[in-house]
Amino acid sequence: MPGSPAADVPAPRLADALEGRANAAGAEGLRPYGLRCEHRTAPLGIDETAPLLGWRLSSARRGDDPVAYRVRVAEEAAGLADGVEALWDTGRVQDADAIGVTYAGPALRPRTRYHWRVDVWSAGSPVPAEATSWFETGMTDSVWQAAWITHDPDPLPIMDAPIEGERALDNYGLAPCPILRRTFTLTAGTRRARLYVSARGLYDVRVNGTRVGDAELAPGWTDYTRRIQYQTYDVTDLLQDGENVLAATVADGWWSGFVGFEPRRAGAHYGSFPQLLAELRITAADGTTTTIATDDTWRTATGAVRHADLLMGECHDLRHAAAGWEHPGFDDVHWSPAMVVDRDHRLLVASADEPVRAMAEVRPRSIARIAPDTHIVDFGQNMAGRIRLNAAGLPSGARVVIRHAEVLDTSRRLYTDNLRTAAATDVLISDGRPRIVFEPRFTYHGFRYAEIRGIRELSGADVVAVALHSDTSWAGGFDCSDPDIRRLYDCVAWGQRSNFVSVPTDCPQRDERLGWLADAQVFLPTAALNADVAAFFTKWLRDVEDARDPDGGFSNVAPRLVGVADQGAPGWGDAGVIIPWHLYRVYGDSRFLARAFDGMHTWVDLIHRHNPDLVWRHRVGPHFSDWLAPGTPTPREVIATAYFAHSAHLTARAADVLGHQDLVKTYHRLAADIRTAFREHFVTVEDADGTPVVRVAGDTQTGYLVALAFGLLPTGHTEAAARRLAELVETDGPRLQTGFLGVALAAPVLDAHGRADLAHALLRRTEAPSWLFPLRHGATTIWERWDGWTPETGFRAASMNSFNHYALGSIGEWLYRGVAGLDQAPESTAYRHLSVRPVPGDLGHAAARYESARGTVETAWTRHEDRIELCVRVPPGAIADVRVPTTDPRTVRESDLDLRKAEHVTVLETADDHVVARVASGRYRFTAAHTPMGRHPGPTPLGRHRPPRIPSPAATQPAGPHEEETP
Repeated sequence: MPGSPAADVPAPRLADALEGRANAAGAEGLRPYGLRCEHRTAPLGIDETAPLLGWRLSSARRGDDPVAYRVRVAEEAAGLADGVEALWDTGRVQDADAIGVTYAGPALRPRTRYHWRVDVWSAGSPVPAEATSWFETGMTDSVWQAAWITHDPDPLPIMDAPIEGERALDNYGLAPCPILRRTFTLTAGTRRARLYVSARGLYDVRVNGTRVGDAELAPGWTDYTRRIQYQTYDVTDLLQDGENVLAATVADGWWSGFVGFEPRRAGAHYGSFPQLLAELRITAADGTTTTIATDDTWRTATGAVRHADLLMGECHDLRHAAAGWEHPGFDDVHWSPAMVVDRDHRLLVASADEPVRAMAEVRPRSIARIAPDTHIVDFGQNMAGRIRLNAAGLPSGARVVIRHAEVLDTSRRLYTDNLRTAAATDVLISDGRPRIVFEPRFTYHGFRYAEIRGIRELSGADVVAVALHSDTSWAGGFDCSDPDIRRLYDCVAWGQRSNFVSVPTDCPQRDERLGWLADAQVFLPTAALNADVAAFFTKWLRDVEDARDPDGGFSNVAPRLVGVADQGAPGWGDAGVIIPWHLYRVYGDSRFLARAFDGMHTWVDLIHRHNPDLVWRHRVGPHFSDWLAPGTPTPREVIATAYFAHSAHLTARAADVLGHQDLVKTYHRLAADIRTAFREHFVTVEDADGTPVVRVAGDTQTGYLVALAFGLLPTGHTEAAARRLAELVETDGPRLQTGFLGVALAAPVLDAHGRADLAHALLRRTEAPSWLFPLRHGATTIWERWDGWTPETGFRAASMNSFNHYALGSIGEWLYRGVAGLDQAPESTAYRHLSVRPVPGDLGHAAARYESARGTVETAWTRHEDRIELCVRVPPGAIADVRVPTTDPRTVRESDLDLRKAEHVTVLETADDHVVARVASGRYRFTAAHTPMGRHPGPTPLGRHRPPRIPSPAATQPAGPHEEETP
C-alpha cells in the first residue's frame, strides 16, 4: 500500500500494563493487591451509592488459596486499624471465591473521601494479609450552586476565511472558542479543595495558570439530552493565599461540533454553542468553606483558539492571545460578563470510567521535504491523536498548516479521499514570538502521516505525535515465534487504542467515529483480554441504554445520533444482550447483567413480537448482514434468526444468574423454539452412503459459523456441518469469506471442531483476504476492508475505506485463547476455572499473560526438537484444567516429576495425543514428548520462556509496492 514502512519507536505509557504487580512481587504468601473501587483505582468523585470494592490475589506458593476476607471502610485511615472506628465492617466472611464485595454500610456522604482495607486469610495462616486504598464520593445528593455559562453567542465572530489549502474551512461556520475566568481571594490557607466541572462541549480548566488534571476531550461523549458527565479534581495544591484565578476554555466537541456523516445534520446535534459548568469547593485551614461557582460574575472573551472541531481540526491564531489571562493580575475590564444559560443539573452524573488521556508519544520515522516550506512526516504508526510542533523564527501572521492522513497515494502525497468531509487540518498563525509550541487541545485525528506546510526547516526533534485514547489499563500481552503474527497482535492492539476514545468508535479518521454496537460486540472478547475495559464499558452501556428506541429496541450506534439508522439491526442490536453477558463472565460483576436485564429481555420480546413464527424477517432495521463479507452473501434471515436464538439463550442465562427463575424457563423455551425454527427453515440433512450431509441455507462460511457457534444444528449433525465449513474454507485457499460478524467466529469454531490446522492456515495466509495481507503492505492497524488497497486495484471506494478499524481484529481473542491456550471454562466467571488448551500449529513458541479480575494468569509453551514445555500460572482461588499436547502421554511430567507425584496435580484424562491435568493455584511446568509438525523459528530455551510482549507503537514493516526505505 502507498506509504512508508513503520519504524521502531518508543513504547507507549500504557498505565504500566500490569498495575499492582510490583506490590505483590517478592511476597511469599497470599497477598491482596490491585485494589479497585467500581473497577477503577482510587477514583476521585463517584456517584455510586453502593460501590463495588474489589481486589486481586497473588502468592508464590501452590494451593495458597483464600478462605475468608474482611473489608472495613472509614472516613479516616486510622479508623481501619482495629475496625472500632470503621463506618462499615463486614467482619470475617468465609468465602473462598470472593474477589470483591459491594458496600452495604451507612449512606455515603457526598464529597467525602473514604479509606478502605481488605484482609484476606489463607488456609495455612491465621494472620491475614492486608491492603488499603481509598475512594471519594462526588456531588451525589448535593445541591449544585453552579450555572451553565457561556460567552454571549450572538457577537461571536466567525473566523476569517482561511487561505487555500485548508479544505475551505470557512464553509463550516466555525467560531472562536470562548475563554472564561473568575478571580477570588483566599486568606486563611487551604486544607482541601475540589473542583467539580463539566461542559456542554469540551473544557480545559486552569487554576492560577496551571492545567487541572490530565483528562483530554473531557467530559467525554454522552447523549447530552439524557446524561452529562462531570469530573472531580483535587486542586488543593494549586491554590494560594491572595488572588486566585479559575479559568477555562470551552470548545464545541461532540455537543455542538461536527459528528457523524449525515449531511443534513452534520453538526450541532445537541446544542449550538459550548457551555461551562464548574464548582470549586474550598475548605480553609480554619475549617471555613468557600464555594466558587460559574455564574454571571465570570468574565468572558475569545482568545487564540479561533476554531476547534473534532472532525475539522483546530486553529490557533496567537495574534488574538490574551497574554496572562489565566493568571492573577490580568485586567479583564474590557471582557464581557458571562451569560447564564440555565441552572439545570438533573442530567449531571459523575464519570464512571477513566478519561481520555495522552497515552503515548511517537517520534517521526522519516521526514521528507516536498517543497521549500512543506514536509511529509511519517510517524511509522497509524494512531488517533494530534501533533505537537516546536516552531521558531516565524514572523507575525505566518501560517503553519498541518494536514493528517493514514496513508500516502502513488505520488507519495497524503491520501485524504477516505476522510470524506473531515478536514483533519490544524492551523497555527504566529504572533512573531521567537519560539512557539503548538499542540491542539480540542480535536483529534486518525493518522500516520502529516503534511506540515509553512516551516522551511523541520527536524525530528521539532515534531512528535501524541496518541490519545481512553485510559484503559493494559492487562494482557501475547507473543509467539512468528514475527508476522506478533505484528498482527500489535495492529490489533493499536486499533483498539485508536478507537477507544470515550466510546468504542468504528474509526478515528473520517466523518464518522461512532459507537457502532456490532463492532463493539465482536471485538469485546479481544478488547477485554488486551485491557481492563470494565469501567469503560460500564460507561458505554449507559450510552447503549440511553439510545434505546421508544419501544425498547436497541439502536445501531450509541450515543444515538440524528441521521444514523436508529433501529437496531441483527447482530448490532443484539450487542445490548451479548456485551453485558460477556462482561459478567470476564469480571464476575453481576451488576452488568442487573443493569442491562430490562433491555435484554425487552429486546428479545420485541423481536419475538414482530416475528411470531420465530424467523427474524421483520423489524430488522437497516440489516447490515455480515458487513463487508467478500464472498457470497449469507441469507439475511439466517444471520438474523441465529442472533435471535443466541440473544434468547443469553437472556435465559442472565435471568438464572439474577435469580429470575420465572423467566429462566421462558427464555430457554423460546431459545429452543427458535433453534427448531432455524433447523426447519434453513438446515437440510441428507444421507450420502450412510454419511450425513448437512447444508445451511446459502451454503456460506458465515452461515455455518453462526449455526455452529450458537448451537443451532440438529443433534448429531454438528460434525457434518463442521466438515462442510472446512470444505468451504479450504476451497481456493484456504481463505475466509466472512465479514464483521463471521470473522470473530472463524478460528474458534474451526478449532472447537478439530480443524485448528485450518485456523492456523488462515492466520498465516498472506494473500487477500487475510489478516497478514495488510501487514505485508505496510499496515500498522487493522483495516476496515480485507482489500482496502491491493496492487491490482489500488484503493477501494473512498466512501468507506478506513485503515484503522478494529472489527476484523477480533482474531486477537483466538491468539490468546487458542494459540497461547489462555482461556476459562464455559461455566466459569472471573477466571475462577481456567482452561489451558494451547494449539501450537507449526509455531515454535507462544505465550500470553492476562491480569484477570482474580489475579495474574499466564501460559507459555515452547517446542524444542522432540519435546514441548508448557508453563502455567494460576492465581489464588482459581483452578485450571491443563491440556498438554503430546505424542506420548507416558512422557508427561510436571516439574520433572511423574504426574502422580506432583503437588496439587490431578490427572483427569489421558488420550493418544494429550493429557488433561487439573491443578490448583500456583506455577507449573509441564514437559512431554512432542513430534515437531514442521520447521519453526528457534524456540526459547526450556525453563526460560519468553514473557508476552506489551506491544510497542510500531514494528518494522516490509515495504509495499510504492514504498521506499528512507533514512
